[in-house]
Amino acid sequence: MLNETQKVALYMEGHLFSDYGKMGFGVLRYLKNPIVGVIDSNHSGTTVNALLEIPSTTPVVKDLQAAAALGAEVLILGIAPSGGKIPTDWYSIIEEALKSGMSIVNGLHDLLHDRFKQHLIDPEKQWIWDVRVPQFEPKIATAQCMGLPNKRILFVGTDMAAGKMTAALELYAWTKENNINSGFVATGQIGITITGAGIPLDAFKVDHACGAVEQAVLEQQDKEWIFVEGQGSLLHPGSTATLPLLRGSCPTHLILCHRAEMDHLRHPTEIRIPDLTAFIALNEALASVCGTYGQPKVVGIALNTSKLSATAAADVCAAVTKTTGIPATDVVRYGPEVLAKALQEA
Repeated sequence: MLNETQKVALYMEGHLFSDYGKMGFGVLRYLKNPIVGVIDSNHSGTTVNALLEIPSTTPVVKDLQAAAALGAEVLILGIAPSGGKIPTDWYSIIEEALKSGMSIVNGLHDLLHDRFKQHLIDPEKQWIWDVRVPQFEPKIATAQCMGLPNKRILFVGTDMAAGKMTAALELYAWTKENNINSGFVATGQIGITITGAGIPLDAFKVDHACGAVEQAVLEQQDKEWIFVEGQGSLLHPGSTATLPLLRGSCPTHLILCHRAEMDHLRHPTEIRIPDLTAFIALNEALASVCGTYGQPKVVGIALNTSKLSATAAADVCAAVTKTTGIPATDVVRYGPEVLAKALQEA
């Protein structure tokens, strides 16, 4: 397992400007480890902050050897191809990293340990962490979280990769800075890698998914606020993640996450995003089930305005706030205080 003192290299070849690079972007923003280099031969010789709106001076290097020369001890695969499959042309990089003495963090569905364990040159110090391997088999959920007295905040989205993890981590960091006893339940490979704990929700059998969420929340029941990282979307035809998150956590509050420039899914593009007010009502209705699970409400909207100009971003935040009657902001661009205040007052 990754510890905070180990020096990390991030494999991002060809994806520094791609949506498939979201694992790497999350690591660059939130991982506490020293990141000595980002591997992308197309942009080597510069730094992350010169290319991306991420406040990191980590150098971009041309290859694994350059990262090793900077002291890298762990290689994190920072790209998440469609379907979670590892491209075969990565195999030589993985083997080279292991033979050079590095460990590997793999957040994809394809598992590496059994395939590459023979390439470990020092099994006492090296490891291969397949993040998406469940660490326990949960019981069937029984809505135990509904009886907890704390705030349980679940992040729901209009699409995949809408900023659910980012909004959750930004608010979680705010609570720590403001001495609120809070917890974070990671449910995907990025959150688990960053925090070192959590559940790979999409690796659990369907019947076990709710129970996995429930157990993860119950483990932090002593916290005043528990942030539950969202996955997928009710709107997406390929996603089943929202329902086990709702049932397992029995949320008291919801935060809606939305890419501000989008009026349709990234894929399939023919699926249009409905009116946000109607979509909010849908999520609240499913969370509540006619009052059986309380009356959880969307109390804030986290907009991803990274594709918009400063003026357009401010305008869309104001417009969404006005049309929905719910505070809306971009937690990266403007900070999470607006949403934090909404949670405090809810």
